[in-house]
Amino acid sequence: MGDPGQKKVLIIDDERDICFLFGRILRKRNLKPDYANNLAEAIQSIQAETPALIFLDNYLPDGQGMDFIPYLKRHYPCTQVVMITANDSVSDMKRAFKQGADEFLGKPLSLVLINNTLDRLKDLNQTV
Repeated sequence: MGDPGQKKVLIIDDERDICFLFGRILRKRNLKPDYANNLAEAIQSIQAETPALIFLDNYLPDGQGMDFIPYLKRHYPCTQVVMITANDSVSDMKRAFKQGADEFLGKPLSLVLINNTLDRLKDLNQTV
């Protein structure tokens, strides 16, 4: 089931095309993508295997990703969180960082933007 040294990256987004885009990029970087389309699925995935990184959309069918960040940081403090949202106002960015996000990306996303973000995240590209 893949390289045991691969780090899991969870993409929490209800847009399947976003999940597909991230999956292709992450596999090329020898990372193991997993997907959740809502917060309930995300919790199950995280409990099954703690991810090194989570890309978290803000507007999900069962809640706001922004409100989920404190839970993640409290229970999984080593997991890095990147908030992704189409509503990328300065106030939303400040709120995401206050909640504990490590990075903040506005949609639409691009290959360059995602790769630059992955390059900035500490410990992600080091092998286990």
